[in-house]
Amino acid sequence: MSLRLYNSLTRRVEPFAPLDPGRVTMYVCGPTVYHYVHIGNARPYVVFGLLARLLRRRYPQVIYARNITDVDDKINAAAVAAGVPIAAVTDRYAAAFREDMAKLGADAPDVEPAATAHIGEIIAMCEALIASGHAYAAEGHVLFNVASFPDYGRLSGRSTGELLAGARVEVAPYKKNPADFVLWKPSTPELPGWDSPWGRGRPGWHIECSAMAAAHLGDTIDIHAGGVDLVCPHHENEIAQSTCAHGGKTFARFWLHNGMLTFEGRKMSKSLGNVLQLHELLQKHPPEVLRFLLLKAHYRQPLDWSDAALKQARATLDGWYGVLRDLAGVDPAFGDAANEVEAALCDDLNTPEAFAALARRADEARRAVSPEAQRNAKGALLACGRWLGLLQQDPEAWFRQRAGADIDSAKVESLIEARRAARAARDFARADAIREELAAMGVAIEDGPQGTRWRVATRQAG
Repeated sequence: MSLRLYNSLTRRVEPFAPLDPGRVTMYVCGPTVYHYVHIGNARPYVVFGLLARLLRRRYPQVIYARNITDVDDKINAAAVAAGVPIAAVTDRYAAAFREDMAKLGADAPDVEPAATAHIGEIIAMCEALIASGHAYAAEGHVLFNVASFPDYGRLSGRSTGELLAGARVEVAPYKKNPADFVLWKPSTPELPGWDSPWGRGRPGWHIECSAMAAAHLGDTIDIHAGGVDLVCPHHENEIAQSTCAHGGKTFARFWLHNGMLTFEGRKMSKSLGNVLQLHELLQKHPPEVLRFLLLKAHYRQPLDWSDAALKQARATLDGWYGVLRDLAGVDPAFGDAANEVEAALCDDLNTPEAFAALARRADEARRAVSPEAQRNAKGALLACGRWLGLLQQDPEAWFRQRAGADIDSAKVESLIEARRAARAARDFARADAIREELAAMGVAIEDGPQGTRWRVATRQAG
């Protein structure tokens, strides 16, 4: 099956073929580490991590780079406010980011370059752009000359004038054109800075990604991905400076962008007070529930986050894990059933269809009666789930987990045995009282042919 991806540059779905099948390259814009990331920030790393998984299955070598932006005005402000060097801020939040991504099951990059480790490459790229007439130095700044690159705006489909209209563009006296953007800027004594031909300063945001991508992936990369909010100006600027710095070579052959995340139909913003930090959500919900929800909608579509959606995601996973719990004594037989999930992902990461295939396998496993049918159905369900990073936990552990839960399993088992004895003695009042005691502990019980099972009760989402 061939891999097809929607290329934002051409605005159509195209068959993907790498420039070099022996070395596939992908760059995903990483976080600016001045605080914990919010749940919307996490979407591209889960989605495009899944793409990296798909590519790794199909090609012998994949180099997936996901950078860390560790010098930025927001970082500087956070460091000044805390009275610490920027590294104290960036080290803390970069570590938290990696930990949270691991909990989500986001596929790890092969390379994780940090901007501060590439200052030499950034300065060299600025010098190359000045030498070729695509950038100029002015008052300690280096600025890209947008007029020197006629294709500027092609990715977003807008002209330079349209890009400027309504945008917050700094119109400084040292700019030749209002659209010209900063590659290097001077640093005052209290700000981080590095020596350069233009004085002590620090890089602009856009040049960092261009320099890191070139250093680790080469002048031309196969795939560049990130959130749709980065199309303009970040990705437009990356294209301009990278193309010009490398003598007109194509910077990225495929551009992929994920849709934005909203909260109950409204844009997430600090002013509305609805920005949800991933770090806090992971303390309230099983990571697999969050991963499920981040992948459920097609990556190019907006994704609405809500308490109801979280509750539904947990209920769906409970149902699928319930099937696996019922088949706990069955040894799975792994066939080729997961091919339909792979086929869905090869169709521009069609996760809704992949989830539909997973649901079909769960239904088949639920209906399976014969030992052979059960083995095949369980193997198919597990294999399909593995593709999506789901259903790989022990079912009993799944039902007994809850972020922040502290439940004495031995006490629960003792109460369940006391309830069983009360029911056998037809002391139903005592049995009901025990059920209520368990519920007060946050435990739900289910009576069935295989006896009484228990799980941590689902809390109200939020």
